[in-house]
Amino acid sequence: MKKPCVYILSSKKNGTLYIGVTSNLQKRIWQHKNKVVSGFTEDYRINTLVYFEQFDDMENAISREKVLKKWNRAWKVRLIEKNNPNWLDLYDGIL
Repeated sequence: MKKPCVYILSSKKNGTLYIGVTSNLQKRIWQHKNKVVSGFTEDYRINTLVYFEQFDDMENAISREKVLKKWNRAWKVRLIEKNNPNWLDLYDGIL
């Protein structure tokens, strides 16, 4: 899926959240799942794709990422649960 995306990963249902942006969602999530990406997501075992949005250009994706990162946790959880109430891993659906 080579299209600019904002994504949210979780360690588990209602767990630690991570918000990122990428131009290739499949590749980026694979990197998180296989611990190719060192840092926060690796340290806290955050690798479940629970939400994503696609954009036509990277500028809009980055703008949305910045907005989501400023949201409080309750708003982020509401956004996830509106679209993915069971916090399922969406990774298989994007392959």
